[in-house]
Amino acid sequence: MAETGSAPQVAVILPTYNRAWCLAEAVESVLAQRFGDFELIVVDDGSTDDTPAVLSRYEGRVRTIRQENRGVSAARNRGIAASRSPLVAFLDSDDLWLPGKLARQVAFFDEHPEAAICQTGEIWVRNGRRVNPGLRHRKPSGWIFEPSLELCLVSPSAVMARRGLFAEVGLFDETLPACEDYDLWLRVSLRHPVFLLPEPGVVKRGGHADQLSRGWGLDRHRVRAIEKILRTERLTPGQRAAAVRVLQRKCRIYAEGCRKRGRPEEAEAYERLARRFG
Repeated sequence: MAETGSAPQVAVILPTYNRAWCLAEAVESVLAQRFGDFELIVVDDGSTDDTPAVLSRYEGRVRTIRQENRGVSAARNRGIAASRSPLVAFLDSDDLWLPGKLARQVAFFDEHPEAAICQTGEIWVRNGRRVNPGLRHRKPSGWIFEPSLELCLVSPSAVMARRGLFAEVGLFDETLPACEDYDLWLRVSLRHPVFLLPEPGVVKRGGHADQLSRGWGLDRHRVRAIEKILRTERLTPGQRAAAVRVLQRKCRIYAEGCRKRGRPEEAEAYERLARRFG
């Protein structure tokens, strides 16, 4: 880690909420990095479990910020605001980093001063077993806006970005309870290529009950993100056509789900939204 008083090259932002069961492993995976010029900022988003006790073990090595529960976007944004490094990386508290992750990404930025953001490959683990991601989840490199409309192709735990990127495109949307990363990466990928360093740098662990990505209805948040892009961003004709096409399809799928669940008024609202962009 960076010496006290020095300006670390990388700020590592680790948001957490009631994940004392896995938090120490995540912290240890950062402290074990082969690259040492970083500050680790853990933002405890109002945990009510043993998270404070876990973090107390790392006093002097980890900077801890505690706030009332406001969601993962607010926690990440708080960490960004509190940091002072030219490069920013994120780690979700249920994921792990492999030891060379930071070193490879810092070297990439040193070699590519024009780059604003990059991510590493991942190893996926579900319920304790390694799995292979499907073809649709394989990450492209470069200008990825249009393929990213279908599903999120950037993982927070795999990302490193220059600080100035957030001043340019904005922070995580704190009004979105989920898919906040999908929303941010759409804004980013409109303006910048997202480079992939294919070697895995992250062990992405899933399958546990508290994951925000579990359950039905997430498409309504993706629809909101696309609608915001269409209203506020300057898109090429091709980008706009792709965004409208995906928004309409997601609206139809979500409306069908609403009707099956006895929510006809909500279904009609999404059908009207799809027609508005027709």
